[in-house]
Amino acid sequence: MKQYRFQILLWMFILVALLGLTLTAPGQTVALAQQPTGSVPTVTGTPQGAFVIVNSDQAQINVRGGPSTYLYPPVGVLMAGQQVPAVGRSPGGDWIQIIYPGVDGAVGWVYAPLVKLSPGANLPIVEPPPTPTPVSTPTIDPTLQAAFITPEAATRMPTYTAPAPLVVPSFVDESATPSGIPMGLLIFGLGFIGALGVLISFVRGGR
Repeated sequence: MKQYRFQILLWMFILVALLGLTLTAPGQTVALAQQPTGSVPTVTGTPQGAFVIVNSDQAQINVRGGPSTYLYPPVGVLMAGQQVPAVGRSPGGDWIQIIYPGVDGAVGWVYAPLVKLSPGANLPIVEPPPTPTPVSTPTIDPTLQAAFITPEAATRMPTYTAPAPLVVPSFVDESATPSGIPMGLLIFGLGFIGALGVLISFVRGGR
């Protein structure tokens, strides 16, 4: 009797072991979610939008913060042949707004004659951004300025000097003597008297 009981327990143990192995064995996983019956769409590339290419005759061009070379400073550069997306243009069409990561707003501006726009591109007009204001107004040190400026010699203004009094020369007629006798007649008379005296002396000496 004990022998039969032992066999029954042994077979029951074997059946429980086989049932446990059957339940724990890996089988096909039943999907609880509803599976799609149609074809799964594939992701395809979308057509590329408008872009610009830097002209080959330009080694590099400046990318500016706005559509002006005087009002906006450069924020980067593009090399010859480089291609970047274009998103807009200035009201006059002279500047093109491009995607330029790494700067404020991730956009910049390039001068239109320096790039080639993709065929058929229709860019919207974009209003220029506000011009940057300087953080501080530069001032010039007067001492430093004086060191580099050559002082100019003072120009003396002309002064008025009164002219000397005008002296009118007076001429004296030397040919007339104080008595009114002509000088030539006086000389002739003196010479005649002298000659007469010499003649008288000679006559007296001859006696």
